[in-house]
Amino acid sequence: MRSVGSAIALGNTIVIKPASQTPVTGATLLAKLFEEAGLPKDVLNVVIGRGSHIGDYFVKHPTPKLISFTGSTPVGKNIGKLAGEALKRVSLELGGNNVFIVMKDAGIEKAVDAAIFGKFIHQGQICMSINRLVIHEEVADEFVSKFVKKAKALKSGNPMDQEVIIGPLINRDQVARIQKDIEASKKAGAKIILGGNAKDALLEVTVLDPVTDDMPIAENEIFGPVAPIIRFKTEEEALSIANSKDFGLSGALHTKDIEKGTAFARSVETGMIHINDQTVNDEANAPFGGEKGSGLVVLVATLC
Repeated sequence: MRSVGSAIALGNTIVIKPASQTPVTGATLLAKLFEEAGLPKDVLNVVIGRGSHIGDYFVKHPTPKLISFTGSTPVGKNIGKLAGEALKRVSLELGGNNVFIVMKDAGIEKAVDAAIFGKFIHQGQICMSINRLVIHEEVADEFVSKFVKKAKALKSGNPMDQEVIIGPLINRDQVARIQKDIEASKKAGAKIILGGNAKDALLEVTVLDPVTDDMPIAENEIFGPVAPIIRFKTEEEALSIANSKDFGLSGALHTKDIEKGTAFARSVETGMIHINDQTVNDEANAPFGGEKGSGLVVLVATLC
């Protein structure tokens, strides 16, 4: 809707190509709602197909003047390359490796509540989800203890059950990918202190502690209900960890010193960062985009 609503408001027609695994929630349901609302015919169109089969043709076609893409960084880079050859505008909302930093003066209860939401909503399958929990060593034990207690209480299973918080991932391949990173991180010294098991596409809420920033579970975007705990000693070390990846989409920082926290946040290379909140925040009246490998955003698109 971030792309569709603004495009229609400016008088454009639209073609949506949803991810092949989510054709209904990603496009056809949306098209049906607009149709029932009375949107004129041919303003909103849907094309279903695998990106590997039709993606390049979709981008190269002369009709679209702007390509708005949400997805992985490698695919986004290819779209940017193809669109650049045709001098087309692009809005690319790509991968993330978002940090959640807890300073030693943070309110731990509030930080834990924010971390639980930002890490586990939609099983962590959001580009803005927390990927790395970076906690000051003086408060890390307290934070982890309270975080694990609350994480244990998150019921997993069939999301048709209204009490279930953690449902399955999009497919079994994603579970296998995450478990591979977990196992590699364990071999590098990480310890699983909660969860770690999976059944079909359902992956347990998992917490690893301690984790170092170079382990696969911290190096890669998780996109699942796994929380790696990275402990730091100094603010300089925390900033280095925050900026160590080729991503910069969202982030969060917890501290009681708002002025100092804001100054620190301005040094984090990210499209957005939130003080004393969680990472899954998106204001509809503000530009949405990232830094580095997390993409770029077109601020004004008057293409009618």
